[in-house]
Amino acid sequence: MNGFIVEEQGSKNSRINKLLQYASKRGEGKGYPDFIIQSETDTDFLMVVECKASVKKHKSPTLNHFADYAVDGALLYSSYLAKEFDVIALGVSGQKVDSLLADSFLQLKTYQEPIPFINTLLDLPDYQAKYIYKEETRNQRFETLLEYNKELNQTLHTHKIREADRSLLLSGILIALEHEAFKNSYMLYKTAEQLAEALLNAVINELQNASIPNIKIKTLEHSYSFIKTNATLSNDKALFMRLIKEVDEKVNSFAKTYKFFDIFGEFYIEFLRYANNDKGLGIVLTPKHITELFCKLANLTKDSVVFDNCCGTGSFLVSAMRDMIKKAIHNGEKEKDIKEKQIIGIEYQDSIFPLACSNMIIHRDGKTNIINDDCFNDKYGEEKDPTGKIIKKGEKIVQYINEKFKPTVGMLNPPFKTDKNDTEELEFVLNNLEGLKPNGICLAILPMQCALAQKGAKLFLKERLLKNHTLEAVLSLPNELFHNSKVGVVTCAMIVTAHQPHPKNKETYLGYYKDDGFVKRKGKGRVDTLLLWKDKKDKWVFHYANRKEKAGLSVNKIITAKDEWCAEAYMETDYSKIERKQFENIVKDYAIFKLLRLD
Repeated sequence: MNGFIVEEQGSKNSRINKLLQYASKRGEGKGYPDFIIQSETDTDFLMVVECKASVKKHKSPTLNHFADYAVDGALLYSSYLAKEFDVIALGVSGQKVDSLLADSFLQLKTYQEPIPFINTLLDLPDYQAKYIYKEETRNQRFETLLEYNKELNQTLHTHKIREADRSLLLSGILIALEHEAFKNSYMLYKTAEQLAEALLNAVINELQNASIPNIKIKTLEHSYSFIKTNATLSNDKALFMRLIKEVDEKVNSFAKTYKFFDIFGEFYIEFLRYANNDKGLGIVLTPKHITELFCKLANLTKDSVVFDNCCGTGSFLVSAMRDMIKKAIHNGEKEKDIKEKQIIGIEYQDSIFPLACSNMIIHRDGKTNIINDDCFNDKYGEEKDPTGKIIKKGEKIVQYINEKFKPTVGMLNPPFKTDKNDTEELEFVLNNLEGLKPNGICLAILPMQCALAQKGAKLFLKERLLKNHTLEAVLSLPNELFHNSKVGVVTCAMIVTAHQPHPKNKETYLGYYKDDGFVKRKGKGRVDTLLLWKDKKDKWVFHYANRKEKAGLSVNKIITAKDEWCAEAYMETDYSKIERKQFENIVKDYAIFKLLRLD
């Protein structure tokens, strides 16, 4: 039936039969729903349907009268099948079209409880589409992708492909798979050398088609050239082909289905697990739910222009692109403008810059406004003749970006200091603000020390910030936000309005945004297993947007540079709602806060 297999009160699928061998609604022996529907294209997806003639037998208040009610019975079968499948449990009651009742729940393999889904009848492809794009489904498949990430890292480690080259190899494969001729022919090459040559040529061709300036293409071609010279890739054709096939099936398919994920950031951090250099670089990957939170806090519109002056693999830019395109509401011309003119980034690290470009290319941005340079460069665009004489004077790179793109929103997660000679994190914030239009809004993730400082360089930078810009808010973020990095640090988010000196009597919003509902799971890191994040995010955004004070969550405070910019220093606690676990967490947070004050 148009891509679906529909079976009535039984199944020829051995996996299904095994799972239903004890699923009788009466409590003994096998049990089968009225209909089992399988997708021919997605072997992990099922629908089970239970029907009742009377609408009075649609569903019980407790949903556990399995033999008597349609919805209850469907949920019984989904509870057995969800051990290996993602299941839509559909209960239908009634005999006339105009009086039919239909309710469905989605039960995913990784979630214990069924999720209310759709309370109307749809065509089968529509059910499948809504299942695929359900946020919980997307999150589950992303977790599966991360599991493959670990497997791939181990494979590349075993075959002695350097940590620094692993993300480039992944991005090179994904870009090459955009090249139709390569995608259709890569299995036909007779030697690994021919395959490597073809892949590199496909990458260069796609980079040229992406309208990247020639100077960038030369830089990127050099970055990817190791693919031709690597001993493993140029000699082991079977391994090379298997890698391409797996990346296509497990990574490329995810990227095509669920757009605007910073895939390379996740893989990059995992690939560095065997290395020691991410600590030296102060690299931390911004979690996806935080990049999406920043888009909401910034109140992005379809006309926003977003700038990240230390963009890394492009997490903020990818999330901003997704948010703005969603608000363009299928306006093709506007989507083109967003991709080509409203996303701007700077990345200095040669090993990371190609990944940011790759992120833009696989999201079909048309033109990549990612610049491989130092965001503090004050001679950008300078040209010299062969004798060294300046024939074209340069300017600050952020001034160039301000004049050409006129950014309205800055988002950044700067490199964190790991050495006394490293650049102060607040310097990156001030640099980003230089690139914004007046009244533009900058959102930055920073170590909490930047907010608490009462002496030294950090205090001087706080003074500079208030002298030239307005501190709208400081939000204390979850303690283990960067669990996936070797850089262990407690962080906050600062929100600043550009080029408007901070008024003396202005109250700054200080939020205690510590509990995002995520929990740590072995092998998965921090995940939204309890499905609490959406409500948490909505509450945080509402209270910030309206500058709402709430005991235990937020406070408004007139501050100076010498004050501690964090809610913990001023906030009242709502003792009537406190629980033992919350008390323990608050004590831990306060202990960390006291230690940070000693910095």
